[in-house]
Amino acid sequence: MPTGTDLGELVIIRRFLDVDSELARHLVQQLNTPLDWPEDGGLNTEHVAHIASAAACDVSYNQAANGHLADLFAALPLPGAPEGDEFWGALKDAGGNAALYIVPGNMGGPFFDRLAGGNEGGIASRVLCFLAGLNDQQRDAVAKVIGNALAHDAPVAGGHYLGQLWLRDAETTAWHVLLASRRLHQAEDDRKRFFEAWGNA
Repeated sequence: MPTGTDLGELVIIRRFLDVDSELARHLVQQLNTPLDWPEDGGLNTEHVAHIASAAACDVSYNQAANGHLADLFAALPLPGAPEGDEFWGALKDAGGNAALYIVPGNMGGPFFDRLAGGNEGGIASRVLCFLAGLNDQQRDAVAKVIGNALAHDAPVAGGHYLGQLWLRDAETTAWHVLLASRRLHQAEDDRKRFFEAWGNA
């Protein structure tokens, strides 16, 4: 029977794939290859399945969350355009000093360059600092500013509600980015301890 440490070494995902695993069946069907093809090659279909499974656990998740965070900001008026300057000015007025974390002059440039190039937690950190710095009144005012900007293209009535959805989505996504970033460095030992402790509970 496997110990908690043995289970921890699986790192949540199944590293020992077989012909019955969903990912293995998918690769066999899509690539039209058996798991051991090519027999004499250094990298076969089963190895590809292992790589894909491991990547999907943390790195790809981090990149996907960062991409979604960029999409959230892409839905807002763009800096440099007249409507963008008006929007970001209104957001700064609504959010006070906390808004300085995310205004284009402070968060643009190299932050988004690094985000587009890989796993970058700088944007996520700034979003969480921004949201943490808002009091209830400011958060409500920020939601109205964002919601009014989104209401032009969204079929859902109620700009304030749309703004609340944007803030909740940004907050959760930013947290996912930071959590996934942490996993890259710390999770393996933490998961081993988790499985060991809970397996012995």
